[in-house]
Amino acid sequence: MFNTSRGLIKYILLDIITFSIYGLVVMSHISEEINILAFSRDGKHTMHFLWIYFIFSWLTFGIAPFVWAHRISNRIGDELSARGCNYSFGASDFWLWNVLGSLIIIGPFVYKHKQLKAMNLLNADYLANRHNA
Repeated sequence: MFNTSRGLIKYILLDIITFSIYGLVVMSHISEEINILAFSRDGKHTMHFLWIYFIFSWLTFGIAPFVWAHRISNRIGDELSARGCNYSFGASDFWLWNVLGSLIIIGPFVYKHKQLKAMNLLNADYLANRHNA
């Protein structure tokens, strides 16, 4: 946990090799990490990704993953701002790159890159400040 070296190429290759299991593991870690990183500041709890993926996705006819992704993207962006990280990420990236960007095929890859980079920055900041405290 608190990985600071997640990258898009590694994500894509390992996701293909493991038949999408790697993607599930990474998103599970991201949902756990944001809860640890942001809870003391915002008091919120993001539902674990596997609950959304395996249970609520089909119960809500595919709506829950969109709501979850919107909320976690906003939460990651808020935490970046609160920690003073100079990187822009939020729900608008999810809707513009992942949803609308799918029309140009490359959009979801741009979104995933931005999400992984944002989490790398948050994790690095958390690890640096945790050891200095």
